Parts: sequence; C-alpha cells; structure tokens
Amino acid sequence: MKRITVLFMLVGLFGCDSGKEPLIGDTDWQRRMNAMFKDASTSPLKDADRKSFTGLPFYKVDSSYIVKAHLRRTPESQFFQMKTTTGDTNMERVFGILTFTMEGKIQKLEVYQSEEVINSIDNRDYLFLPFLDKTNGEETYGGGRYLDLSIPEGDSLIIDFNKAYNPYCVYNENYSCPIVPRTNFVDAYITAGVKIRGK
Repeated sequence: MKRITVLFMLVGLFGCDSGKEPLIGDTDWQRRMNAMFKDASTSPLKDADRKSFTGLPFYKVDSSYIVKAHLRRTPESQFFQMKTTTGDTNMERVFGILTFTMEGKIQKLEVYQSEEVINSIDNRDYLFLPFLDKTNGEETYGGGRYLDLSIPEGDSLIIDFNKAYNPYCVYNENYSCPIVPRTNFVDAYITAGVKIRGK
C-alpha cells in the first residue's frame, strides 16, 4: 500500500521538472501542479486517469483569498497521532495558532509540524495546514484540503488559499492521507485553489 505523509507535495511542487511542455494554468503554481499530475514519476493518478489528464479544475485566482495571519506559537505542545484515511497515523504537533479575518469573521486554524519534518535536514521549516470550509462536499472535496507553509521569522505569515490542494487519496484510494481535524474549519466559502475533480 502506498503511504503519504504531509511531505508528499514538497518534491512535486518545488522540484518537479518533467522536461516536457508545460500544461495549462494561470499561475506558475498551477502549471507546476498540472505538470506533476501528468508526470508518471510524481503523479498520484492511476495510469488510466493520468493518460487522459489535461489539467486540474482550479478556481480563478482571487487575491481576496491571500490573507495575512497572526501566528501564536505553541512551543510546549505535545505530539499526537493524526489519523489518516487508511487507519494509519502520523505523529504531529500543533506548531501554532493562525488568526486571520475572512468574510468579516475572525478565523482560527491550527498549523502542524510533523515529527518527520523536525528530523529532516532539508524541510525542517515546513508547516502543514489542513482545513475545512463551507465549499466542502459541494465544489471541493468533502474531507477538506491542504496548504503548505514555512515557518516565518516573526509572528505573522501569508496564507494563499489559491494554493489549496486536494489530498492524494481523492485521486487514488491507495494513498494514506491525514484527516483534517474538525477544529480546523474556516467559517467561509473559500472558492480558491483546486476544486473537486469533475466539478
């Protein structure tokens, strides 16, 4: 069985170069995502789906979904077992609490750091932000989406929801993906990032 951790996007998003003609996309990030999904060496798609793949269904890029969040670090937090879609667990800790405003409401999300990341040399500053929102089950995957962030030097960071992506298990049930904690719900319609396939 294939296993996926919160690091599964790092190579694909930041180091993928298939050497082929870039696929469609309005931003570099969208084009890299499409190229990664088309490349057999990095794609989560099953072979039949990959061969017919022409691009992910993205929302139009919207700057209103790029927000500045305050980060309250939680250095004393303990590691816990974050459940995955296959019944496995990943060891994660709450690195901090992100606070920002969206749709006129104050929103709070936990951002996570994995035990695997802490022991990594290359990706030690990586943070994992899984979230739920009001689009889930309609226009986006019912189980929520993910964002990749980096540890900032100060107490704020930028969240770009235009880079929200689906867990790999949306495309292939053989992957084991972290289940978004219910506490990480954004009380808003985040019509940004990747939509559910076919929508």
